[in-house]
Amino acid sequence: MEEDTMAHVGENGEEEECFEDAFDQIPGTCQMDLQTAIQETQCALNLVLNNKFTEALDLLKPWWKDSMYHALGYSSILVMQAAMTFQHQDIQAAMATIKEALNTCHKFRKRNSVVGSLSHLVNKQNHEHLQEQELHAEVCYAECLLQKATLTFIQDENMISFIKGGIKIRTSYQIYKDCQNTLSAAQDVAGGSDSFRQFEGGVKLGIGSFNLMLSLLPQRILRLLEFIGFSGNRDFGLSQLRMGAATNGLRSILSALTLLFYHTYVSLILGTGEANLLEAQTLLEPYQHKYPKGSIILFYSARIAALRGNFEKAQALYEECILAQQQWRQIHHLCYWELMWCHCYRQDWLQAYRYSHLLCTESRWSKAIYVYQKAAILVMMSREEVEKTGENIVQLFRQVEGLKQRLAGKSIPTEKFAIRKSRRYNAAAPVHLLLPALEMMYMWNGFSIVGKRADCTESLLVTIETAEQQLRNNPKPSEFHPDDSCLVQMLKGLCLKHLGRLLQAELCFTQVLSSERQIRYDHYLVPFTLYELGLLYKLQGDLTKATTYIENAKSNYKDYSMESRLHFRIHAALSSLRASPANTP
Repeated sequence: MEEDTMAHVGENGEEEECFEDAFDQIPGTCQMDLQTAIQETQCALNLVLNNKFTEALDLLKPWWKDSMYHALGYSSILVMQAAMTFQHQDIQAAMATIKEALNTCHKFRKRNSVVGSLSHLVNKQNHEHLQEQELHAEVCYAECLLQKATLTFIQDENMISFIKGGIKIRTSYQIYKDCQNTLSAAQDVAGGSDSFRQFEGGVKLGIGSFNLMLSLLPQRILRLLEFIGFSGNRDFGLSQLRMGAATNGLRSILSALTLLFYHTYVSLILGTGEANLLEAQTLLEPYQHKYPKGSIILFYSARIAALRGNFEKAQALYEECILAQQQWRQIHHLCYWELMWCHCYRQDWLQAYRYSHLLCTESRWSKAIYVYQKAAILVMMSREEVEKTGENIVQLFRQVEGLKQRLAGKSIPTEKFAIRKSRRYNAAAPVHLLLPALEMMYMWNGFSIVGKRADCTESLLVTIETAEQQLRNNPKPSEFHPDDSCLVQMLKGLCLKHLGRLLQAELCFTQVLSSERQIRYDHYLVPFTLYELGLLYKLQGDLTKATTYIENAKSNYKDYSMESRLHFRIHAALSSLRASPANTP
């Protein structure tokens, strides 16, 4: 039996009992009115931001198969959870919920057409309740489809399933475009009503997210999508999301979180590492005051601190985030991942090991990556420190391949990279990987983060030069020697670049390129180095040379590790070069 009242969170962030749950009193044929549904969903979102995830789902659940906004809110929470945790089970649960939510939203849509004539609905002087619902049903339906696209994007970096699902995503995209036309046509007629402003916020969130997501895609993928009607404009997407975040509607926080995710993760992992931290902090500030103990807000506060190079502050905030709630343990795992990297940046390998071990023990996202990461960190430690942990490095690396998993029928690219690297340890007399934790740090674009701190970068350079000297002094070089030498030069070049020693960095990168024919296994090193050399020339102001090297990496290399991730970064770099003042007429 449901309780008669539900705890809500008011404007001041305190709990208040403001809604009488009518689920057991009103017959099933009765519909919840639109305004109440929006208010209820806003209450649920407040609960989420105050760490009351279960209460939020409980509030929405009684109506989620009968009310479009309850359905949208219910699926949004699960999608948020999946996006925060990247765990297969969360993604699958969110996918199943979205399918149900789509069915609920579809009940309220205009019959006999995908979108119908939306402008016809709103241009009438006398608005009927059903017509208003049809408007909201379109944007809610499109939002659920967008959530589905987002989950597909998260679980498949190669974008194959994104393309396969192109027709369904195109439906969402087309609905948003038609809704955008409706906004223009109806501004004078309905622009003053709260319901219309909520509708407008939904359109801006959708149009902005779509444009931003599509603008990230490499040209070879985008050309395929443009063939079926897609196009993405990054600046327009960002402007729509900024406008959405500035409103006082249900979706303002969702627009803000989308921008935060873009600035603090997407632009780092799939971009050149040039994050707009000033905007990220400005977006976050009002929510830091409103939800000071909210784990999602604390998490982004910590991430911004880390990206600014303030690893000590970031660590304190991540730890505060862990203590803030116990319902979503997966958020703890995300904090462990970030804490592991903060300690790696400072070369506090023992603490980094502890967090990697926690991930291996508790998280089910990717055992292969976690075990590889733990073993990679142990390689960086002294023999005495490793002995104290009781771990066997060789056995850990040998486990990695057997832990491989598939998401949406595809292997995770980072897992495939870890498996390839781990195969060194299958030999009877394994040759230890060289600087594997730093190599993985680079794959997550960590050098652009640690580069904010000269002291940490200098310390990393000392570690890399020590490894370089060991390679030179090795009386019996192994078959991996050329690959290891090139890895050392690439990592050394990155440190030198961030320390402002650009000519020395250039020498390191060109040394990798001159050794291309000697590389036996790590063929990714050459295209990634070409890309880094291109960024170095951009930093020096030679945009022509920068473009030439990055285009070379794009066009002349294929079938290497982490190829998809590099193509995302290349696309971001070339877009940035085209937008540079020197290239502006």
